[in-house]
Amino acid sequence: MDAKTPSESRTTMTDLVLPSETNPLNNLFGGELLARMDRAASIAARRHSRRITVTASVNHVAFNRAVPLGSVVTVEAAVSRAFKSSMEIYIDVWIEDRESGSRTKANEAIYTFVAVDETGRPVAVPPLKPETELEHQRFDAALRRKQLSLVLAGKMKPNDATELKALFTDN
Repeated sequence: MDAKTPSESRTTMTDLVLPSETNPLNNLFGGELLARMDRAASIAARRHSRRITVTASVNHVAFNRAVPLGSVVTVEAAVSRAFKSSMEIYIDVWIEDRESGSRTKANEAIYTFVAVDETGRPVAVPPLKPETELEHQRFDAALRRKQLSLVLAGKMKPNDATELKALFTDN
């Protein structure tokens, strides 16, 4: 299988925050934002794998800034690392200033998707070849996150988590 780049999976979704999507403070519901991020991540995973993909986990979400009613919100998702059948998707959420047009990063998230066949069984996905410095940073960090997750789940011995160990040793 030929490697693909993050730009081949990049998905951008832009939408307006409507009154029915806001809480009593007139900010976008967190769950609404999660759903938007899930849809963008799903498209990115499918573009990378060209298979049916399912959400395996939401690994990290940071609601750093409220998204007010009427805001133009852009969700950008791209594969940050591909493993055997799973893909980590890194998502950035931006708010566009209505008057100046400048963009401010509001939130970010990391989702994991798994490619499956028509019966729901996991299938192999192409490797990922990062190109930019940010893509390389996210690629490297994804392996550490995966190892940490496996250690915490009891599926990997801490001694086998070489990338994690490297953070704490002087080798």
